[in-house]
Parts: sequence; structure tokens; C-alpha cells
Amino acid sequence: MACQQSRYHSFSSASRLQPRPSGVTVDESFLTEDKSTQNRKLLQKRRTLTGQFSMGGHLSPWPTYTSGQTILQNRKPCSDDYWKRVGSCQQHSFRTAKPRYLEELENYLRKELLLLDLGTDSTQELRLQPYREIFEFFIEDFKTYKPLLSSIKNAYEGMLAHQREKIRALEPLKAKLVTVNEDCNERILAMRAEEKHEISLLKKEKMNLLKLIDKKNEEKISLQSEVTKLRKNLAGEYLHYLSERDARKILIADLNELRYQREDMSLAQSPGIWGEDPVKLTLALKMTRQDLTRTQMELNTMKANFGDVVPRRDFEMQEKTNKDLQEQLDTLRASYEEVRKEHEILMQLHMSTLKERDQFFSELQEIQRTSTPRPDWTKCKDVVAGGPERWQMLAEGKNSDQLVDMLLEEIGSGLLREKDFFPGLGYGEAIPAFLRFDGLVENKKPSKKDVVNLLKDAWKERLAEEQKETFPDFFFNFLEHRFGPSDAMAWAYTIFENIKIFHSNEVMSQFYAVLMGKRSENVYVTQKETVAQLLKEMTNADSQNEGLLTMEQFNTVLKSTFPLKTEEQIQELMEAGGWHPSSSNADLLNYRSLFMEDEEGQSEPFVQKLWEQYMDEKDGYLQELKQELGIELHEEVTLPKLRGGLMTIDPSLDKQTVNTYMSQAFQLPESEMPEEGDEKEEAMVEIFQTALERLQVIDIRRVGPREPEPAS
Repeated sequence: MACQQSRYHSFSSASRLQPRPSGVTVDESFLTEDKSTQNRKLLQKRRTLTGQFSMGGHLSPWPTYTSGQTILQNRKPCSDDYWKRVGSCQQHSFRTAKPRYLEELENYLRKELLLLDLGTDSTQELRLQPYREIFEFFIEDFKTYKPLLSSIKNAYEGMLAHQREKIRALEPLKAKLVTVNEDCNERILAMRAEEKHEISLLKKEKMNLLKLIDKKNEEKISLQSEVTKLRKNLAGEYLHYLSERDARKILIADLNELRYQREDMSLAQSPGIWGEDPVKLTLALKMTRQDLTRTQMELNTMKANFGDVVPRRDFEMQEKTNKDLQEQLDTLRASYEEVRKEHEILMQLHMSTLKERDQFFSELQEIQRTSTPRPDWTKCKDVVAGGPERWQMLAEGKNSDQLVDMLLEEIGSGLLREKDFFPGLGYGEAIPAFLRFDGLVENKKPSKKDVVNLLKDAWKERLAEEQKETFPDFFFNFLEHRFGPSDAMAWAYTIFENIKIFHSNEVMSQFYAVLMGKRSENVYVTQKETVAQLLKEMTNADSQNEGLLTMEQFNTVLKSTFPLKTEEQIQELMEAGGWHPSSSNADLLNYRSLFMEDEEGQSEPFVQKLWEQYMDEKDGYLQELKQELGIELHEEVTLPKLRGGLMTIDPSLDKQTVNTYMSQAFQLPESEMPEEGDEKEEAMVEIFQTALERLQVIDIRRVGPREPEPAS
């Protein structure tokens, strides 16, 4: 008996390890049928096989000591005395024949396994099917052991179901791991690009500073040479003037001497001319000469004492020139010191940058060593429906994250087409009201185009009349009105599963965000009104009503409709509309084609770019609010502080708009909002991150420029 149990377990293990065949005709619907249907089919098959296999409709007797031959012969012994029992069994096998019922069962099992082995796509579930049927025959025929065998079978079936659920639960983790790996790779590439850009800027700045230092040094050298030259010129001029002064003194002395001689000669020749006493005149002349000698001595003394003294005018001029040169020298020294300090700072920054670069490079090498390789997306062309042509069309211009989303949509759409029913999610509070149902719900299997048309009709009805009910309640009432109460729940599950999968479709993704409360209805309504207003402005600019505008008119309409957009954003919209840098302003544009949609609701790139810019502007607006408040996300923010931050970054906001934002951030009706300056405002606090997430849901945007324009 122990040997037979060992053979049974070995045979079961071997059967689980074999791959599923392909091309074998196996009843796969057996796995999806309910328990009663499976039991009824097994009972009918067992009766048929029992009538075919047994001797006269009864089990053939067989001694317990007969050989325990099975289909697979490569068994491992379960104990040391296994060979003794095998020898005993082999001796009896020569004397006793195996029952025909057992032989037929083994032949049937061998035949089924052989058919499964001929294929290549058989699953483990299909490989277990023949064993289930054989085991069911034993359970039904051995009445005495039926409870025990049934409990054993149920235990194994429960364990298999548990393992299947566990495998399904682990599949999203694998996709999440791939996504996280790709995000890390993108961040590393972005950091490397930013580092290269910063290094190049630092190198350029360093070269500019080195050039500036060289230029200043050259100026300093030229000024020093000029000062030296001026000093030499000054010394030469001084010597020249000194020699001129000495020559003048000699000339004056010679002239005086000649004059004195001339006077003496004139007095000696005509003594009676003056009518004076010669003795008196001689005495006077002698006294005069003594005075002249004394005066000459004083003059010589003064010249000896003040010979090196320059005139005050020259001194003041030289002093002024020297002062100017000294100021220039001090300025150059200060500039040189600043440049030297900046150079030292730049060198320190350069060294720290080099250290960070080496650290990032080592981290990059470590990440490249430990991370998984990037996926080869070309392998998907043979798997995606439509072949390589459709895959090339779908994958064009998409990054890895978008390719993963696309593959998930392809896989999800394939699974949706295969499902006939959806399991109900129950009546829990976390379940949306339109999905509260217990039991199986039929899959209506509409096409993608049908789902988009149905969602567009729902939006039209929602916008046609003022609806006071919530959007999920309106959605379910719309389905009841369209398909009747009996099919409303089935269509609700079908639409929900479709819009949850197709994130790349604008109509489905926006409807799903509004339905799940991730985005307000006003966002969708405002975006549609903006597009309609832009089309109206273009139509008004089209005076000929031909559907054509020049690029200059197109640019003018965009700037007048979106006065707060930057030149770069206007440029992006024009490029999305078909403008190229090589185009001229006289080129014509068919503006009506920019607002067209395909059969699946996909807009043209121009409208998609409008939506992308709106989301970027909203994120930038909230980021600017975060920087203005200067608090962490986990900290609390009061109502006055949040209101003040909004008014600072957007002074053009009116009171009604600010109250709407505050009502959304603090989850209070506008009628219960306290007035500005009320003491109740300080008591109203909220986590800053929670407030930002709530503001992200609604239509929040900049009303005017941050700095109001001065009144003219």
C-alpha cells in the first residue's frame, strides 16, 4: 500500500511538471463551468467508461498482492524495503493478470496524456484534467472511501486555487518593478544631462574669468610702464628747466655787469652832466654796489635754499595726476582681489563638482550593474494584434512608460473580449454607488467606438440640463434610461472596465477621472468652453468664411485668446497647428481641421497641446503657491495663510473665486466660509498636502499676472 501511495504521488508530481501541448482538442470550457455541471458531466462520463472498462458492468476482482504497475515506470523508492516488495509483487505478476478495468483506465489515461503531450500550449490545468476524471471514477466506485477521497481531492483543489490567486496577485508587482526601474533610469539620464550642462557652464565661466584676469594684468602692466615713462619725462624736464635757470642767471649777471660798466664809462667821460659832486656820486655808487652785493647774496641764498622747489601750479598738477593714478591703481587692486577670490570660489566649486561627478558616476555604475536591462520592445511586434505594421504605428514617438500603458491596454482589451461575465464587487461603502451589486454581471462587449459615443451622449445630457445629483448617480440613471433597469448594471460594469483600461483615449480617461472623483466636472466643461471660444475667435477672424487663416492671423488670435501664455507656449501651439520655422506669415492654415476628432474621440495634436499646457499651468500655479508659503507638505496650513498666498501669487483673483478655492481646500460649503478677518479663520487648519490635492481636482488657474500693470 505504501508503494502504491508513493507511485501515486510521484505520478502526480511528474504530471504537474510536464508542459501543456498545443494543437490538442481539449474541452477548456470544463474549467469555467460550475460545480454541479462538472459533477453531472463526470458522472455521465464515468457511467460510459464504467460500461466500457468493467467486466459486465462490475469491478473486476484483483488480488491485493498483484503487481502495482503504473503508466510511468521511473519511480523512486519510498523506503529501504521497497525492492523487497517490488520483487514480491513481480513474482505474483507472472501468476495473476491485471483486471481489465484497471488496464482500460490506464490506457485511457495514457492516451489523454499522449494527446496533451503532442501540443505546445497546454496549461497545467488541462494536464490535470485526465487525472481529475480518473480520480472521480475511483471516488464514485469505491463508496466506502468516497468521503476520504473527496476530502483529499477538495484539499488539493483548494490549494491549487489558492496558488492561482497568489500568482495573479504577484503579476502587478512585476509590472510595477519594471516601471520603477525605468523611472530610475530616466532620472539618472536627466541627472547626467544636467551635470554635463552645469560643467560646461562652469568651464565657460572659468575661461571668461581667466580672460578677464589676463586683460586686467595687461592693463596693470601698461599703466606701470606709462607711470615709469612719465617719471622719466618729468626728470628730463626738470634737468632741462634747471639748466635753463642757470643759463638765465649767468645771462642776467653779464647784462648787469655790462650796464654797470656802461654807466661808469658815461660818468667818467662827462662829469658835469649831472651837476652833482663826483665824490658824493662815487660814495653813492659805492653804497649802491654794496646794496647790490648784499641783495645778490640774499638772492643766491634763496636760490640755494629753494632751487629744488617746483612751482605750485606744476606741483598741484603733478599731485592731481598722481592721485588719479593712485585711485586707478587701488581700483585695479580691488578688482584683482575680487577676481582672485571668485577664482578661488570657482575652483572650490569645480572641485566639489568633480567629487559629485565621480560619486554620481560610481552610483551610475552600481545601478547599471545591479539593475535589469532595458526591455527590447521589438519583441512585441509579433504578439500585438495586427503584426509589425500596427506595432510600428502604435509605438512611434512613445517612451517606455507610454509603451507599457499601450501594452496594458492591448492586454486588457483582449481579456475584456474573452470575459463573458464580471464578478460583482458587493455593497461595501468603498464601492461606487453605480457598481454596488453582488453576483455575476454580463459583459456586453461593446466596441471602443461604441463606448466613446455612449460617453459623449452622457456628457451631452449632463450639460443640457442643470443636474443637482452627483455625477456617479447621474451616470447610473443615464444607463437606466438608455438600456432599462435590467441591463443598467451590466452596462455600468462594462463601461467602467473599458474606461479603466484605455488611459490613452481622451474621452475615456477624462470620464473616468470625473466619475471617480479625481477631477471636477468644471475642468471638462471649462476646457470644452475654451476650445469652443477659440474656434469662435478664429471664425470671426476668417472674414471670407473659407476656413483658412494666415499664420499671422493665427498667432494674433492665440495671443488675444490666451493673453497670459508665454511666447514659448504660443510657439508650441502654432507648431502643433502645423506651423514650421521655415513657413512664412502668408501661408494659409485650415483652422477647422485643428478641432476635428476621429471615430474613437481622439483630438488633433493642437487640442491635445492645449490640454497639456492647461495641466502644466495648473501644476506650476500650485508649485508657485507652495514656494510662496514656504512650508512642508506634511505641515498644517491655516485658511488665512492659504488665502494670502493665493492673493500674493495672483493679485487679480476676486473674492468669489478665492472663496471657491478655500471651500474646496477645506471641504466646507461656501455659505459656511468665515469672512476675511474673522477669528474663526485661524481655527481652520488642514494638512498642506491634502489641501493641494483637493485644489488639484478643481479648475484652478491664474487669472492675471503676478505683478499688476501700473495704471497709465
